[in-house]
Amino acid sequence: MFETPELIAFALTLFAGLSTGVGSALAFFTKRTNTKALSLALGFSAGVMLYVSFIEMMPAGFEKAESAFGDVGAWYIVGSFFLGIAIVALIDKLVPEFENPHEVHTVEDMEKEDDEHDHKHLMRLGVLTAVALAIHNFPEGLVTFISALDDVTVGVSIAIAVAIHNIPEGIAVSVPIYYATKSKKKAFWYSFLSGLAEPLGAFLGCLFFCSILGDGAYGIIFAAVAGIMIYVSLDELLPAARRYGEHHLAIYGLIAGMAVMAVSLLII
Repeated sequence: MFETPELIAFALTLFAGLSTGVGSALAFFTKRTNTKALSLALGFSAGVMLYVSFIEMMPAGFEKAESAFGDVGAWYIVGSFFLGIAIVALIDKLVPEFENPHEVHTVEDMEKEDDEHDHKHLMRLGVLTAVALAIHNFPEGLVTFISALDDVTVGVSIAIAVAIHNIPEGIAVSVPIYYATKSKKKAFWYSFLSGLAEPLGAFLGCLFFCSILGDGAYGIIFAAVAGIMIYVSLDELLPAARRYGEHHLAIYGLIAGMAVMAVSLLII
């Protein structure tokens, strides 16, 4: 079922998903969160996703859909774009705010006193955050996989952007579980395993789409993927970048991400 392009795309998705473990490790092996670097990195990820969505994915979607469906193909692309936004917005809506993995957490949260927390509540919070993260990661896995399947260069860029995006989410899962259990091992594995939803999304995406993807299907999926990435950038990455650091740092990272993506597409 899997050939070389699919294996490369799957490997990139696995790399992106398992970076939640990096966030978990940072929570245990560093004393302070480098909020400025994290702010720049999150802004950079947003820049990559926004640039790829508008410059690469949407034009490719229009081209493929119009070749398959004619003039009406443009309507399919516009509808798919907003459907992608609606899907990820619905996922966010269904996840309670206090359990949302996109709430800002730092390494310093590890240093709070025990009597400030109810351990059962923290364990529940950590587990539900891991589940919420897995739900969020599922469409991101499909995004990375489909992008890499069409263009490895774009896939690598998106995989790196998603990996950066997943680092603070790994902290969000591991901090409450560590506090509840006092076990770094258990906190790490909950965080690490929650990232497996991304390769699972890639696997199911290939299972259902790889054998039937023609130009029309590719165009529709590209538009939906672009919608998902734009929503993630505007609703999650940029707000988190601003909360972690300064407004201008987030914008500098955003511009840098766009510039690197633009140059890499031109060169490669």
